Amino acid sequence: MNTEIRNLEPKEVWNHFTDLNAVPRPSKKEGRVIEFMTKFGENLGLATFVDHIGNVIIQKPATKGMENCKTVILQGHLDMVCQKNSDTNFDFETEGIKMFVDGDWVKAKGTTLGADNGLGVATIMAILSSKDIQHPPIEALFTIDEETGMTGALGLEPNVLQGEILLNLDTEEDDEIGIGCAGGIDITATRTYNEEPTLENSTAFKIFVKGLNGGHSGMDIHKGLGNANKIMNRVLFGLYEKHSFRISEIDGGSLRNAIPRESISTIVVENNTKDFIKFEFNNITNYIKEEFTSLEPNLTFEMVEIETPKKVMELEVQEKFLKSIYSAVNGVYRMSPDIEDLVETSNNIARVIVKEGNIKIGCLTRSSSESNKWDLANSLLSSFELAGFNVDFSGSYPGWQPNVNSEILKIVTCIYEDLFKEKPNVAACHAGLECGILGQNYPKVDMISFGPTIKGAHSPDEKAQISSTQKFWKFLLEILKNTPTKN
Repeated sequence: MNTEIRNLEPKEVWNHFTDLNAVPRPSKKEGRVIEFMTKFGENLGLATFVDHIGNVIIQKPATKGMENCKTVILQGHLDMVCQKNSDTNFDFETEGIKMFVDGDWVKAKGTTLGADNGLGVATIMAILSSKDIQHPPIEALFTIDEETGMTGALGLEPNVLQGEILLNLDTEEDDEIGIGCAGGIDITATRTYNEEPTLENSTAFKIFVKGLNGGHSGMDIHKGLGNANKIMNRVLFGLYEKHSFRISEIDGGSLRNAIPRESISTIVVENNTKDFIKFEFNNITNYIKEEFTSLEPNLTFEMVEIETPKKVMELEVQEKFLKSIYSAVNGVYRMSPDIEDLVETSNNIARVIVKEGNIKIGCLTRSSSESNKWDLANSLLSSFELAGFNVDFSGSYPGWQPNVNSEILKIVTCIYEDLFKEKPNVAACHAGLECGILGQNYPKVDMISFGPTIKGAHSPDEKAQISSTQKFWKFLLEILKNTPTKN
């Protein structure tokens, strides 16, 4: 399997990607990949160090004749989103990603591939280890924890880097040159509830929502894909309108930056209503499936009778909980008034846990407008506080404001047109890139973002296009060859 990947072109990139994907690297657990990258730089005889927060910086002198060019920072993040299908047995903390080739795509067996941002990292490694590629002075910046807090970028101190140009290799469409991105904030709502004994003469059901596409909660949020937490809540709310029942547990979604694909709940009903509940469940779910026929063809619902749990949620809190999820904004909140087809502000209700007297709801709100980011955050705060929740804001980070007069943008746009005989899509995106954060401490650095085509990032359907990676590699080499000289 690895031999198949290693033989792909450009071999320099795919070999480093294979080595990288053998190293477990979940967000906030990057110790092994930090060690791996540090040894990589040291074994090349390059100046290598790890900063106080865990970012790895590797410096490489210019090739002959390019010593007077501006220093280029090549930047990618070491961590990856860890998502797997429910029927996949895999441990992201101990196992390497199992990859395979499917036509023009590289995929993983039932898990995320780690191409986000492993392909960018592997490409930088290929530049660092090269002996015959023309390039200016290079500072390779490998940040940590991009996916769950951007703490690596946030913790990078001023004056660590000397470069004047930054190439972020974390865009996922090969015809796109990124010049702006959304900021974000984590919103967490919590509250407790009293557990009450389950009534006698009752029956328990486990309800499953599964088969959704999931995807990136920024790049895919405009597609109208199903959110398992919102769909589960809609099912429960609809059932409760018809027949009383009690919630015992709910477990929906996983990571804040992934649109939730699955949710499981346990409810308890009186024996004399269970047939009515089953009937109504079929009605509600059939309507929902019909609505999502084109977008979510694999959406499935199941209701399975199980052993009755001993405890359920108190009724008053249950009603407030269901209404709070129903009223909370999910999906696109506002489109950009300035850039066509760009989502400005959105929210992803990413995680819902109800268990043993505690409720926890996790959201990720994104926006390229700071004022609208806080507007939506306060809207969500209001929904949850009215239902008795405590709401915490954390991990706020800024967006990246576009600079249409960027020198490096003009250079790479011309290079793209010369190489590929078409104009690139110069755009801002609704994902959270580290450029906005890095720009706070390095405001004079000229930044752009680009990368190979990757589909289904943040989901087990993630795949990287082989031909696109070849195009991306050719593009990057030409950019490095044409880096401007120092002023």
